[in-house]
Amino acid sequence: MDALRLITMNRRALLRGHSLETLTAEVWEAQALTRAVGALLAEEGPRALRETALALSSPGGRTAEATELPVPCRGDPRAARLTRVPDVEATLLALAELLGEVGIVLVGLACGVYQEALYWASVEAIDAADEARDRVLDMLRALGEGAGRPGHDSTAGLR
Repeated sequence: MDALRLITMNRRALLRGHSLETLTAEVWEAQALTRAVGALLAEEGPRALRETALALSSPGGRTAEATELPVPCRGDPRAARLTRVPDVEATLLALAELLGEVGIVLVGLACGVYQEALYWASVEAIDAADEARDRVLDMLRALGEGAGRPGHDSTAGLR
């Protein structure tokens, strides 16, 4: 499935979510999608993006941590359906927007919880989403820098 379609689905679900369970599930989905896009770009994306994309997808990195927030058992994340990134730049822009929205949702969760453990898990998740967004923005800058080189196509799709 197309990355932009998955990101749009995640953003809509995040905006419609009202319960702690729904919001944390969508935060978890956004993190899984971020890792999946990073993995695909690390493998098949423009060379200028591969190192940062690999860091974004790395299971050992902070940005790859799903969160310690309670997430209802929902089976495989929607990100498991990711098969292509037809427009790298548009995908990265949409992913940066999604991660910004995730950060806002997490701030709201952190402000509204009364359990200390849940508060600190929310703060950690905010940091992870912010770090992931920074890496996505780094990839967008790298695409922009490479756009002036002959033979460079930053919008070349990945199948």
